[in-house]
Amino acid sequence: MAVAAGGWTTEVAIVGGGLGGVSAALAALRLGRRVVLVEALQWLGGQLTAQAVPPDEYPWIESLQASQSYAQLRRAIREHYRLHLPLTPEARRALCLNPGQGNVSTLCHEPWVAAKVIDELLAPWEHDGRLRVLRQHRVQRAHSEGDRLRALELRDLRTGRESVLQAPLFIDATETGELLQQAGVEHVLGAEAQSATQEPHALPQADPMDQQAVTWCFAMEHRPGEHHVIDQPEGYERFRTLQLDCWPNAQYSWTLSDFVTHQPRTRALFAGDTDAPGVYDLWHARRIAWRGHFQPGAYESDITLANWPQMDYWEKPLIGVSEAEEQHALRQAKQFSLGFFYWMQTEAPRHDGGVGYPGLRLRGDVLGTEDGMAQQVYWREGRRIQAEFTVLEQHIGVAARPGQDGAQRFFDSVGIGAYRIDLHPSTRGRNTVDIDAYPFQIPLGALLPQRVDNLLPACKNLGTTRVTNGAYREHATEWSIGEAAGSLAAFALQRAEPPRAVRAKPELLQDFQRLLQAQGVLLEWPRFGALTPLLRTGYQHAARA
Repeated sequence: MAVAAGGWTTEVAIVGGGLGGVSAALAALRLGRRVVLVEALQWLGGQLTAQAVPPDEYPWIESLQASQSYAQLRRAIREHYRLHLPLTPEARRALCLNPGQGNVSTLCHEPWVAAKVIDELLAPWEHDGRLRVLRQHRVQRAHSEGDRLRALELRDLRTGRESVLQAPLFIDATETGELLQQAGVEHVLGAEAQSATQEPHALPQADPMDQQAVTWCFAMEHRPGEHHVIDQPEGYERFRTLQLDCWPNAQYSWTLSDFVTHQPRTRALFAGDTDAPGVYDLWHARRIAWRGHFQPGAYESDITLANWPQMDYWEKPLIGVSEAEEQHALRQAKQFSLGFFYWMQTEAPRHDGGVGYPGLRLRGDVLGTEDGMAQQVYWREGRRIQAEFTVLEQHIGVAARPGQDGAQRFFDSVGIGAYRIDLHPSTRGRNTVDIDAYPFQIPLGALLPQRVDNLLPACKNLGTTRVTNGAYREHATEWSIGEAAGSLAAFALQRAEPPRAVRAKPELLQDFQRLLQAQGVLLEWPRFGALTPLLRTGYQHAARA
C-alpha cells in the first residue's frame, strides 16, 4: 500500500464499511487490486452489525445463493458459533443452524459475531498489505477535476489527524450516499414525481424531504421476576401518544396498521411459550439467540433484536438537512426507541393480563455499546445516483407488470436479488407501501453515474427510484451490488477502460459478465424446478415484524 506524504495512494478507494463496502473490497482484492476501505465506525458490516438488523433475505436462500461470496459469509457465521460458542450437540450438527430461531431469517444471529466474521474475512488481505482499513475515519472534503474524482480529505475521528486519499477509482458505500453529495455527483433524494417515473406508487409531486422512517434498534433479554426498568427517557410523555393519522392507535401499542392491508393488526411481545421456535409474536420475530441451542446456563435468557414498526421515527427528515437538524433528529430517533422500551417495561399490556415487563433488560454487549442501543441508526434510504439506467416499479413490481410472468430481464445484469417492495412510513406521514415484487436482476446501468467517470455506488445508492429502492436495500442484495461494484472497478483498471465503457462495448460487457460468473455470481434466476412458481407470482407477503 503506497503511503503518500500526509495520506494514502491506492487503486480502489471505498468509503463506507457496510455490507456493500465490505463486499466491494473483497471482490476487488480477489481480482488483484489494492484497496483502502474507510469507515466512520469501529465495526464493519453496516446494517448487519452496527445497525443490528438480522438479515432480511429471500425465503429460498438456503437452497439458492445469488453470490458464492455471500454464501461464504453465511457459512462463516455459522462456523463461528460451532467453533467458539457452547452449542448443544443437536445445534452443532444442524446444517442450517439458526442461532436465534427468529422468524425473519434462517440465520438470525448476534451482531458481534458477524462483526468478528467480517474482520476474519478481510484479515488475510490486511496481512499481506493489499488492504488498508481506516476505521473511525470520515471524509471531510472531496476534490474533483471535470468529470473525475481525484482525492478525498480524511479526518481520523479519534486523533483529529487529517490525511489525503488518492485513487483512480472510488466507490461510495456509505449508508446515505454521503460521498455523492461531497463529490458533486448528480443524485436524487426522497420521492420522485409520478410524472417522471410513471410508477403506480410514486407520489404526485417530487419531494426530497419525503423520506422513510429510520429505526434505532436495540437488543434485549427477559428475566421474569427481576427489575431492570430504565429511567424515563427524555420526551417520553409526548412520544407515548404520537400517532400517524393513518394508523389506528398511538405508535406505542401492540395494535398497528398492517403493512399490506393498512387494517389494524395486533401482534404482542409474547404469545405462548417464549422458548419455542416458530411462535408468531414480536419476541420471536428477530430473536438472535435462543437459549435452547446452547448448553444449560450459557444463556440465562433468549436475546431478541427490536426493529419493529413501533420504533419507526418519522417526525423529521435526516438527509439533506443541516448538520444540527440531522443530529437533533438522530437524538430524537434514539429517544423514541428507548421510550418504546420503557413503555414495554412499565405500561404495555401483558400476555398474562398484567401491565409492563420490568424484567426486560437491554443487552448492549452484543451490539458493542454501553447504552444497549445499536451503534448506528438503521437507514432505509439515502441519496441515489442519477444513473445511465434507473430501475422502476414497472420493471419488478408484480401489479405493475400485468400479463408478465417475471421481472424485466436486463441485458447488462451483474447480479440478482429478491425482496418485496417495502417502504416504511415517511416523514410526510405517508403510510407503508408493501407490495409483491418479482425476483430481479441488478443492471450494470444502475451502477453508472450519468456524468462522473470514476465513482461507483455499492449499496442502496444505486440507480433505483425511492419505490424500487425498497426492494434493493436488503442485506443479500446490498452485498451483490457491492460485489458488482468492486468487480467492475477491478475489471476497468485491468482493461484500462472507464467503467461506463464496459456497458457500452458488447465485447467488454460479455467478458465482465463471464468474470462475475467465474467468481460465483448468478446473473439471472434459474427458471426450473420449485423456484418457477415463485418467479411467476413474485415475493409474497410473509410473516415479518
